[in-house]
Amino acid sequence: MMDYKTVSLSDQVFEHLETDILSGKYRRGEIVTELQLCSELGVSRTPVREALRRLFQEHLIEDTPKGTMILGITPKDYLDMSEIRLRIEELAVRGFVEHATADDIKELNEAVDFQEFYLTRGDVDHLRSLDGQFHEIIYAGCGSRVLQDTLAPLHKKIQQYRHNALQAPLRAKNSVMEHKAILDAIVARDADRAVEGMKRHIGNAMQRALTGQEK
Repeated sequence: MMDYKTVSLSDQVFEHLETDILSGKYRRGEIVTELQLCSELGVSRTPVREALRRLFQEHLIEDTPKGTMILGITPKDYLDMSEIRLRIEELAVRGFVEHATADDIKELNEAVDFQEFYLTRGDVDHLRSLDGQFHEIIYAGCGSRVLQDTLAPLHKKIQQYRHNALQAPLRAKNSVMEHKAILDAIVARDADRAVEGMKRHIGNAMQRALTGQEK
């Protein structure tokens, strides 16, 4: 049974199902039904039906004669999203270098410090969460709400691939070191170096997520 408080029932059902799809709990091609989801979540059909409508609009599911099929984020989707990030995350990094306050940089530094801590423990779940936090701090401090609103949802949607990219110890270590290099460039207010570091980080993450290469 889900616990609903301040956020509407349909919103919480949507967020719960979206997270389960994006994290890979529901696999691509899997068939689910309204009745099944109502039973799993302990809610009536109305919020489930509304959540499914929104998931359909997000292209995360599709209707079939057998029921609702999970689509999720395909490798092609992931590559497309990563290509977009390669092109516009540069703008966010440059904006962050220009606009970031001392508190913003302190927060980014703390995120990297915690990543290094959880790296020693092999804690992939915390590393993935902190990976998201690292990028979200840059988006929030880049001085452009449009960039933030564009990049944050993309980064959220690729969480299963981010997990894959951090799964092996060497992959996780390299990812954290890439973040540290970006941070060092930002601290030095070197936008060009920070951008090159981010491009390298996203490119390597694509290889780690899709091919398993230790880069």
